[in-house]
Amino acid sequence: MNPKPPLHVCMVSNTAWSIYNYRHGVLKAFRARGIDITVIAPRDRTFEPLAALGVRCIELPVASKGTNPVQDLRTLVALYRLYRELRPDLVFHYTIKPNIYGSIAAALARVKSIAVTTGLGYVFIQQSTAARVAKRLYRFAFRFPREVWFLNRDDLEAFRTEALLVHPERARLLNGEGIDLTMYAPHESAPGKATVDFILIGRLLWDKGVGEYVEAAAALRTRYPHGRFKLLGPVGVANPSAITQTDIEAWQADGRVEYLGEAHDVRPYIAAADCVVLPSYREGVPRTLLEASSMARPIVATDVPGCREVVDDGASGLLCRVRDAGDLAAKMAEILEMDAATRHAMGQSGRRKMMVEFDERHVVERYFRTLSTLTGTSDGDETGTKR
Repeated sequence: MNPKPPLHVCMVSNTAWSIYNYRHGVLKAFRARGIDITVIAPRDRTFEPLAALGVRCIELPVASKGTNPVQDLRTLVALYRLYRELRPDLVFHYTIKPNIYGSIAAALARVKSIAVTTGLGYVFIQQSTAARVAKRLYRFAFRFPREVWFLNRDDLEAFRTEALLVHPERARLLNGEGIDLTMYAPHESAPGKATVDFILIGRLLWDKGVGEYVEAAAALRTRYPHGRFKLLGPVGVANPSAITQTDIEAWQADGRVEYLGEAHDVRPYIAAADCVVLPSYREGVPRTLLEASSMARPIVATDVPGCREVVDDGASGLLCRVRDAGDLAAKMAEILEMDAATRHAMGQSGRRKMMVEFDERHVVERYFRTLSTLTGTSDGDETGTKR
């Protein structure tokens, strides 16, 4: 009797980087069970480390900027052909275009899929033609996945309120994608440190509140000469809200912020910071804030969906009004005026919250339960084979 083939899961996103960094624990757990994984995404530097984990990578044409019908059709057709060829047991789609066009392609190829809404971005921030078109596409495409996962309750309620879910009973609340508490362990600040260092980490987009952060830094520099304001992340990314290299150079020229470039491993930068800032307009559940809290760093973030799930205002960090550089500066000033012991206690509160609410192991279990339900395998099946 021939052994049954291992389960085959596809994970599709607009960046391979996000799958490697945000779902690293899921990838390792799947591979440990003998499950075959194919990542389908535009090629980037993480194709090689993904391959080192035993993951197959296939390059996908995706136009992240705008809504060019020809380019989007090309993405849909490419995914349909891949699903027909690979015949995966289950596909997980992440980010807007894979969610929309991947869900349609999977349905056409008669492949089971899950849509994971990692954040609503411009669709619910902007009042534009592109946003209205995206909502119509969501409403059509989300009739096909077996389940639609949301990372926070606000996004789930937004989809329900705008009637974007044809099958609302398929919606599931994931409460973030978790954090590896061992990898992102607490790190003590250097004793007697003379400066208070802030850092904003992520793709440098206007929608992330980078403009407000720079404005707040400019307002605080004179009053608090011991404050340091840093940026870490890619510039000029394929996104309608992208900040340019010219913007960065102008900010550095007048000394408002220090740009650190981008990094594969953000842990040394979080460890060197006294506070992590994210004044975003809207999030799913921001990975940067999970990493910061897990490493016991206090946070200043906006009181918006995604951020408010991570930050306990006044305990693990401070929340400010969205698109309000003045209020952001006021909250950052509170951090600057705290003594090191108070900041330390705030960071420890965040670490405890991560341990209780955002342990990555709970998310991995959710993936396995879903895989078991939709493929007819057992959670306890260590080989990951089909029954």
